[in-house]
This record gives sequence, structure tokens and C-alpha cells, in this order.
Amino acid sequence: MAAASTGAIVKTTAAASIGTIVAGIGYASLIERNAFVVREATMPVLSPGSSPLKVLHISDIHMRPTQRRKQAWLRELAGWNPDFVVNTGDNLSHPKSVPAVVQALGDLLAVPGVFVFGSNDYFAPKPKNPANYLTKPSRRLHGEPLPWKDLRAAFTERGWLDMTHTRRELDVAGLRIAAAGVDDPHLLRDRYTTIAGPADPTANLTLGLAHSPEPRVLDRFAADGYQLVMAGHTHGGQLCVPFYGALVTNCELDRSRVKGPSKWGAHTQLHVSAGVGTSPFAPVRFCCRPEATLLTLVAAPTGGSDAKAGAEQSHPTVAAR
Repeated sequence: MAAASTGAIVKTTAAASIGTIVAGIGYASLIERNAFVVREATMPVLSPGSSPLKVLHISDIHMRPTQRRKQAWLRELAGWNPDFVVNTGDNLSHPKSVPAVVQALGDLLAVPGVFVFGSNDYFAPKPKNPANYLTKPSRRLHGEPLPWKDLRAAFTERGWLDMTHTRRELDVAGLRIAAAGVDDPHLLRDRYTTIAGPADPTANLTLGLAHSPEPRVLDRFAADGYQLVMAGHTHGGQLCVPFYGALVTNCELDRSRVKGPSKWGAHTQLHVSAGVGTSPFAPVRFCCRPEATLLTLVAAPTGGSDAKAGAEQSHPTVAAR
């Protein structure tokens, strides 16, 4: 009798565990990966005396032509009225996705913007062993070539600037931005020497761009004095554990900086987007909603008698809607 009772308990427990796993997968694949959110953050990075600048950070759209819900949400982002748009790559997941991306970004392409590309602008994703996500997160598998030249032409024809291995100065909302970018470090395509040199100290904002936030690249931007570096690629970890956070970052970046604002060295701040999409071969998110970020960049605190108060206020504040 006792043995039968124990067997029933084991079966009930196993059934409950399987049910929980199935429910979790269903939530992660059907609900959370489509629960798009605009996260807001304030970052004190501008030169003293600068007026605030609203920057919309978009990354890792991973668009497929049939993703109507994602496309509709992206079209709504122009309603946040950013001054400036930064796109840090991985826009595509399908060779016929360029029109969908351009149409979804819509009115945002009329806003001053800059971009760099990631691996999934150049190559389509490929299926891989899910265990590699945890054990070999940086392993690179390239699918068929994607029409990145068409996407680049569409962006630049509408006024966005390609920052790949380029330094540029631009005026936005009465502020001067000195920006520089590299090609995707995840693919080892970065050539920092092409943009190396001190950032312009007279600009209101010195901005570095890369798709993957690899420490070797972040170190170079920091050494050259950039105030802010923006990147994507990590998907915020994509699968996160409550009270623990991301399991992996899919690059050499530490888990504490997998998404959102953080410091990199003494004088550089970093913002990593958790991204809008996922690979079609891993269409799940858990405790890591897909996002765009509206950053309000404000003047950094100055020294002197108010230095301590300024330092306390300098920590980025974050909210989600």
C-alpha cells in the first residue's frame, strides 16, 4: 500500500513538473517574446551645460516578413518623438525582410539617426544545438548571405548615417555629436585602428557604436575618451532567472552589464539594448521582455562643492512602459 502511494506521488510530481515546463515554454514563446516594451532611462553623459537629448536605441529586430505584431509595434515608436535614433544592428532574419524593416521603422527614418550592422544583417541565422546557448554561447554559425547592402541603401537614402569604421560629427537638437563605430566584433570584423584617436573633447556628446559589446572594443572607446558607448547583441540574456539574472551574454561581456546602462571604466558609460527580437530558431524570452529604449541624455555633474550630490544623481534611472 505504501509503495503504491509513493508511486502515485512520484507520478503526480512528475506530471506537475512536466506541466510547469510546458507552461513555461508556452509563456516564453507565445507571450513574453511578443510583450514589447519601451524602457526609459536617464543617463548623465553630456558635457556640462548641455540641454537634454532624447535618444531612441533600437537593436536586434531580427525581422521576418510575417511578424506583423512586431512591425506594428515598431511603427508606433515614432510617437515617442526622439531627437535621435541609434540602431545597433541585427535587423534581419530572412532574405526578404528588408521591406518589412524599412516599412516598420517608418517615420523614425526621418529622424536623425546612425547605425552599425551585426551578424544577422550579413548572414541568416542557422539552427544549432540549444545546449550550445549555455555551453558555447559565442560559437558562430553562418547561414545564407542576407541583403545587407539593400538595407544599408534604404537607411542611408532616408538620411541615417552608416558608422561602420567611420568617425562623423553631426548636429542634433542644437547639440554637436562626435560619433564613431566599428563593424561587428562578434564576427571579428572590427578594425578599431580605422577610427582610433582621442574623441573630440569640444563635442556635447562623444558616442561609440558597436553591435556586440566586446570588452576589447569597449576598452578602446574608453581609452579614447568616449562618454557613451551603445551596443546590442546580448538580447539581455534572453533567458533570465528571477533573482539571478541572465545565464549568459553571448559574448565576453560580464552578466552584470547584459542590458541597460552601466559604467565602463572611470569616465565612459555603456548602454546595451536587450533587443526587439530573437532568432527564429530560439523564439523564446523569459524574464527579459523585448524592448526599445528611450534614453534621456543629460549633462554630467560637475566637480566642486556639488560633486557628491552630482555623483549620487549620476546613477542612471530606469522605467518601463
